[in-house]
Amino acid sequence: MIDYLEGEMLLFDKPYEWTSFDLVNKIRVKLKHTLRKKNIKVGHAGTLDPLATGLMIVCTGKATKRIDQLSGLDKEYVATIELGATTPTYDLESNVDNRFPTEHITREVIEAVLCQFKGDIEQMPPIYSAIKIKGEKAYDLARRGDKVELKPRPITIHALEILDFEMPRLVVRVHCSKGTYIRSLAHDIGQALSSGAHLTGLIRTRIGEFSLDGAQKIENFVRNLQLAETNE
Repeated sequence: MIDYLEGEMLLFDKPYEWTSFDLVNKIRVKLKHTLRKKNIKVGHAGTLDPLATGLMIVCTGKATKRIDQLSGLDKEYVATIELGATTPTYDLESNVDNRFPTEHITREVIEAVLCQFKGDIEQMPPIYSAIKIKGEKAYDLARRGDKVELKPRPITIHALEILDFEMPRLVVRVHCSKGTYIRSLAHDIGQALSSGAHLTGLIRTRIGEFSLDGAQKIENFVRNLQLAETNE
Protein backbone atom coordinates (compact mmCIF):
# COMPACT_ATOMS: atom_id res chain seq x y z
CA MET A 1 0.00 0.00 0.00
CA ILE A 2 1.19 3.51 -0.79
CA ASP A 3 1.26 5.77 2.27
CA TYR A 4 1.56 9.32 0.94
CA LEU A 5 1.20 10.90 4.38
CA GLU A 6 3.95 8.80 5.95
CA GLY A 7 6.11 9.52 2.94
CA GLU A 8 6.66 8.28 -0.61
CA MET A 9 9.23 8.96 -3.31
CA LEU A 10 7.58 9.04 -6.73
CA LEU A 11 9.08 9.18 -10.23
CA PHE A 12 7.28 11.28 -12.85
CA ASP A 13 7.77 12.14 -16.51
CA LYS A 14 7.17 15.91 -16.51
CA PRO A 15 4.90 17.01 -19.37
CA TYR A 16 6.10 19.48 -21.99
CA GLU A 17 5.36 23.14 -21.16
CA TRP A 18 4.56 22.34 -17.51
CA THR A 19 6.67 24.06 -14.88
CA SER A 20 8.07 21.94 -12.08
CA PHE A 21 5.66 23.78 -9.76
CA ASP A 22 2.72 22.85 -12.03
CA LEU A 23 3.51 19.16 -11.57
CA VAL A 24 4.02 19.36 -7.80
CA ASN A 25 0.89 21.45 -7.35
CA LYS A 26 -1.23 19.04 -9.41
CA ILE A 27 -0.04 16.13 -7.26
CA ARG A 28 -0.63 18.07 -4.02
CA VAL A 29 -4.18 19.09 -4.98
CA LYS A 30 -5.14 15.55 -6.03
CA LEU A 31 -3.67 14.01 -2.85
CA LYS A 32 -5.43 16.53 -0.61
CA HIS A 33 -8.74 15.71 -2.29
CA THR A 34 -8.28 11.94 -2.26
CA LEU A 35 -6.90 11.71 1.28
CA ARG A 36 -9.30 14.39 2.56
CA LYS A 37 -6.45 16.29 4.17
CA LYS A 38 -6.06 20.07 4.29
CA ASN A 39 -2.29 19.89 4.17
CA ILE A 40 0.20 17.40 2.82
CA LYS A 41 3.87 17.99 2.13
CA VAL A 42 4.88 17.58 -1.52
CA GLY A 43 8.19 18.69 -3.07
CA HIS A 44 10.52 17.88 -5.92
CA ALA A 45 14.22 17.09 -6.11
CA GLY A 46 15.41 19.15 -9.07
CA THR A 47 13.75 21.69 -11.35
CA LEU A 48 13.12 21.16 -15.05
CA ASP A 49 12.48 24.07 -17.41
CA PRO A 50 8.97 24.23 -18.93
CA LEU A 51 10.25 23.26 -22.40
CA ALA A 52 12.05 20.20 -21.00
CA THR A 53 10.48 16.83 -20.30
CA GLY A 54 11.63 13.78 -18.42
CA LEU A 55 12.40 12.52 -14.97
CA MET A 56 11.37 14.40 -11.86
CA ILE A 57 11.52 12.93 -8.36
CA VAL A 58 8.56 14.02 -6.24
CA CYS A 59 8.48 13.33 -2.50
CA THR A 60 5.49 13.38 -0.16
CA GLY A 61 5.12 13.50 3.61
CA LYS A 62 8.21 12.63 5.61
CA ALA A 63 10.04 11.63 2.43
CA THR A 64 10.45 15.35 1.67
CA LYS A 65 13.34 15.23 4.14
CA ARG A 66 15.29 13.39 1.42
CA ILE A 67 14.94 16.18 -1.15
CA ASP A 68 18.31 17.84 -0.46
CA GLN A 69 20.11 14.51 -0.77
CA LEU A 70 18.28 13.57 -3.97
CA SER A 71 18.84 17.02 -5.50
CA GLY A 72 22.60 16.55 -5.19
CA LEU A 73 22.68 13.42 -7.36
CA ASP A 74 24.21 13.42 -10.86
CA LYS A 75 21.83 13.92 -13.78
CA GLU A 76 21.68 12.54 -17.32
CA TYR A 77 20.03 14.28 -20.26
CA VAL A 78 19.43 13.88 -23.97
CA ALA A 79 19.78 17.36 -25.47
CA THR A 80 18.87 18.48 -28.98
CA ILE A 81 20.85 21.50 -30.16
CA GLU A 82 20.45 23.65 -33.27
CA LEU A 83 23.77 24.87 -34.60
CA GLY A 84 24.26 28.18 -36.37
CA ALA A 85 21.76 30.28 -34.41
CA THR A 86 21.47 31.79 -30.93
CA THR A 87 18.61 33.05 -28.77
CA PRO A 88 18.80 35.34 -25.71
CA THR A 89 17.53 32.57 -23.41
CA TYR A 90 19.74 29.91 -25.06
CA ASP A 91 16.60 27.87 -25.88
CA LEU A 92 13.19 28.18 -27.57
CA GLU A 93 11.76 30.50 -24.89
CA SER A 94 12.90 33.39 -27.10
CA ASN A 95 13.36 34.02 -30.81
CA VAL A 96 16.60 33.68 -32.76
CA ASP A 97 18.64 36.88 -32.45
CA ASN A 98 21.76 35.97 -34.48
CA ARG A 99 22.80 33.50 -37.16
CA PHE A 100 26.32 32.22 -37.82
CA PRO A 101 28.22 30.22 -40.46
CA THR A 102 28.20 26.43 -40.11
CA GLU A 103 29.97 25.30 -43.30
CA HIS A 104 33.14 24.53 -41.36
CA ILE A 105 31.42 22.26 -38.83
CA THR A 106 31.85 18.51 -39.25
CA ARG A 107 31.27 15.59 -36.91
CA GLU A 108 35.02 15.40 -36.33
CA VAL A 109 35.15 19.08 -35.38
CA ILE A 110 32.26 18.61 -32.96
CA GLU A 111 33.91 15.57 -31.36
CA ALA A 112 37.06 17.61 -30.73
CA VAL A 113 35.10 20.51 -29.24
CA LEU A 114 33.06 18.29 -26.93
CA CYS A 115 36.27 17.04 -25.34
CA GLN A 116 36.89 20.59 -24.07
CA PHE A 117 33.79 20.38 -21.87
CA LYS A 118 34.45 17.03 -20.20
CA GLY A 119 35.61 16.91 -16.59
CA ASP A 120 35.63 19.70 -14.00
CA ILE A 121 34.89 23.03 -15.68
CA GLU A 122 33.59 26.50 -14.89
CA GLN A 123 30.19 27.29 -16.42
CA MET A 124 28.51 30.69 -16.74
CA PRO A 125 24.79 30.34 -15.97
CA PRO A 126 22.30 31.94 -18.39
CA ILE A 127 21.08 35.40 -17.40
CA TYR A 128 17.54 34.12 -17.97
CA SER A 129 17.67 31.82 -14.94
CA ALA A 130 16.16 31.67 -11.45
CA ILE A 131 19.48 32.51 -9.76
CA LYS A 132 18.88 35.29 -7.25
CA ILE A 133 20.84 38.55 -7.31
CA LYS A 134 20.22 40.71 -4.23
CA GLY A 135 16.90 39.00 -3.69
CA GLU A 136 15.68 39.19 -7.29
CA LYS A 137 15.67 36.41 -9.86
CA ALA A 138 18.08 36.95 -12.73
CA TYR A 139 15.41 36.46 -15.39
CA ASP A 140 13.27 39.21 -13.85
CA LEU A 141 16.21 41.59 -14.07
CA ALA A 142 16.99 40.51 -17.64
CA ARG A 143 13.39 40.97 -18.77
CA ARG A 144 13.41 44.51 -17.38
CA GLY A 145 16.55 45.25 -19.32
CA ASP A 146 18.67 45.62 -16.18
CA LYS A 147 22.30 44.59 -16.19
CA VAL A 148 22.75 41.03 -14.93
CA GLU A 149 26.13 40.05 -13.53
CA LEU A 150 26.63 36.36 -12.79
CA LYS A 151 29.75 34.46 -11.85
CA PRO A 152 30.96 31.16 -13.35
CA ARG A 153 30.13 28.09 -11.28
CA PRO A 154 32.11 24.85 -10.95
CA ILE A 155 30.39 21.83 -12.51
CA THR A 156 31.46 18.40 -13.71
CA ILE A 157 30.62 16.85 -17.08
CA HIS A 158 31.19 13.12 -16.63
CA ALA A 159 30.20 12.17 -20.17
CA LEU A 160 29.29 14.07 -23.34
CA GLU A 161 28.70 12.10 -26.51
CA ILE A 162 27.05 12.54 -29.89
CA LEU A 163 23.91 10.47 -30.38
CA ASP A 164 22.93 11.94 -33.74
CA PHE A 165 24.14 14.68 -36.06
CA GLU A 166 22.66 16.06 -39.25
CA MET A 167 23.32 19.75 -39.78
CA PRO A 168 22.03 21.87 -38.15
CA ARG A 169 20.67 19.35 -35.61
CA LEU A 170 22.96 17.87 -32.99
CA VAL A 171 21.76 15.39 -30.35
CA VAL A 172 24.02 14.65 -27.38
CA ARG A 173 23.89 12.63 -24.17
CA VAL A 174 25.09 14.56 -21.14
CA HIS A 175 25.98 13.02 -17.77
CA CYS A 176 26.67 15.87 -15.39
CA SER A 177 26.76 17.12 -11.83
CA LYS A 178 24.11 19.10 -9.97
CA GLY A 179 23.92 22.73 -11.05
CA THR A 180 24.70 22.17 -14.73
CA TYR A 181 22.70 24.32 -17.15
CA ILE A 182 22.25 22.38 -20.37
CA ARG A 183 21.12 25.62 -22.08
CA SER A 184 24.47 27.18 -21.24
CA LEU A 185 26.28 24.07 -22.40
CA ALA A 186 24.53 24.29 -25.79
CA HIS A 187 25.40 27.97 -26.08
CA ASP A 188 29.04 27.38 -25.11
CA ILE A 189 29.38 24.51 -27.60
CA GLY A 190 28.21 26.89 -30.33
CA GLN A 191 30.83 29.45 -29.35
CA ALA A 192 33.57 26.81 -29.20
CA LEU A 193 32.60 25.81 -32.75
CA SER A 194 33.15 29.43 -33.86
CA SER A 195 29.45 29.59 -34.59
CA GLY A 196 26.31 29.74 -32.47
CA ALA A 197 23.87 27.26 -30.95
CA HIS A 198 20.77 27.00 -28.81
CA LEU A 199 18.82 24.23 -27.12
CA THR A 200 15.72 23.01 -28.96
CA GLY A 201 14.85 19.93 -26.92
CA LEU A 202 15.74 18.41 -23.56
CA ILE A 203 14.84 15.15 -21.85
CA ARG A 204 16.14 14.24 -18.40
CA THR A 205 16.66 10.50 -18.52
CA ARG A 206 18.27 9.77 -15.17
CA ILE A 207 18.82 11.15 -11.65
CA GLY A 208 21.41 9.12 -9.77
CA GLU A 209 20.26 5.50 -10.01
CA PHE A 210 16.69 6.47 -10.92
CA SER A 211 15.69 6.17 -14.57
CA LEU A 212 12.98 7.74 -16.71
CA ASP A 213 12.01 4.18 -17.67
CA GLY A 214 10.50 3.79 -14.21
CA ALA A 215 8.58 7.08 -14.24
CA GLN A 216 4.82 7.49 -14.49
CA LYS A 217 2.70 10.00 -16.38
CA ILE A 218 0.69 12.46 -14.31
CA GLU A 219 -2.55 11.33 -15.97
CA ASN A 220 -1.91 7.74 -14.84
CA PHE A 221 -1.24 8.93 -11.29
CA VAL A 222 -4.52 10.87 -11.23
CA ARG A 223 -6.44 7.93 -12.69
CA ASN A 224 -5.05 5.54 -10.06
CA LEU A 225 -6.00 7.93 -7.26
CA GLN A 226 -9.53 8.14 -8.66
CA LEU A 227 -9.77 4.35 -8.84
CA ALA A 228 -8.53 4.01 -5.27
CA GLU A 229 -11.12 6.54 -4.12
CA THR A 230 -13.90 4.71 -5.98
CA ASN A 231 -12.95 1.35 -4.45
CA GLU A 232 -12.97 2.62 -0.87
